[in-house]
Amino acid sequence: MHFTKTAAVLLLALCVAATGCKQKAESEAKKGPGNGIVLAEVNGAKITDNDFYKEQAALPPYLKPMTETPEGKKEMLDTMVVRELILQQSKKEGIDSSAEVAAKLEDLKKRVIVEAFLKKKVEESGNISDADMKAFYEKNKEKFQSGAQIRASHILVKSEAEAKDIQNQLKKGASFEELAKKHSIDGAAQKGGDLGWFSKGSMIPDFEKVAFGLKEGETSGIVKTQFGYHIIKKTGDRPAGARSFEDVKDQIKAAMVPERQQETFKKLKDELKKNAKLNIKEDALKELKSAPAEGGKGAGAAPGAEPAKPAQQPAQQPAQPKAR
Repeated sequence: MHFTKTAAVLLLALCVAATGCKQKAESEAKKGPGNGIVLAEVNGAKITDNDFYKEQAALPPYLKPMTETPEGKKEMLDTMVVRELILQQSKKEGIDSSAEVAAKLEDLKKRVIVEAFLKKKVEESGNISDADMKAFYEKNKEKFQSGAQIRASHILVKSEAEAKDIQNQLKKGASFEELAKKHSIDGAAQKGGDLGWFSKGSMIPDFEKVAFGLKEGETSGIVKTQFGYHIIKKTGDRPAGARSFEDVKDQIKAAMVPERQQETFKKLKDELKKNAKLNIKEDALKELKSAPAEGGKGAGAAPGAEPAKPAQQPAQQPAQPKAR
């Protein structure tokens, strides 16, 4: 079975992020974003498109792009197959019922319950009213001044030949947004290539020079940058000055939510402590020593042990032009 370093990194991420695939009843197989289509069978255990989408969603942001190409999808499915084989073999060897696994599962259960409880309480606190946001806006109006900005969308592809083909389709009346969704390799593709509003200095120079030189509604020629070949469409233009409440509403909410959540957590913590019978052993706490290192004596590593090396991870993709 073909298994690359990339697949090994994905396997590690999947093992951390979720449990293994399980054979499902037909009624269960169709739940989720997919259609319950079986992608692979591993000694009778089925891996469906729903399993694939679920695992993909759980991956860290820097790994997700690796699973969106045809080759990446093969790698992703391969890692899921290998993980299922490991789980099945572990069960045969009795590792799944070992005391070590049971202890870690109990610890994980506690963490998941605490996380779910806090998530529920924090999400409830994130409901900020328009009145609260408007009051914040009026109090901090000076912070919402901006220089001249434009709004633009783009289609980014790897080759000039592909860019020329897209350009020809645009000339024939094809939708810019639909072509962006279909062909663009940029993170804004699913939004029709929309980059939002941005000021000068937010983009790489070659991109910015062309974007700011367009008229509203105008589409550029092919623009080459370090990221590939762009076709840019200017969709808006606004002068310097105070931004309206509607323009900054989402920004205000993003600023207020963390503070509100902190307040909620502090209040929750105080209430839980207030209603509990606590007896903190300060003297015993002071007597605690540093925990011995695993596999060695004391806090240090075993004599002659080689220093641990960081796990190799794929380099992140270079940032694409986007609004700040």
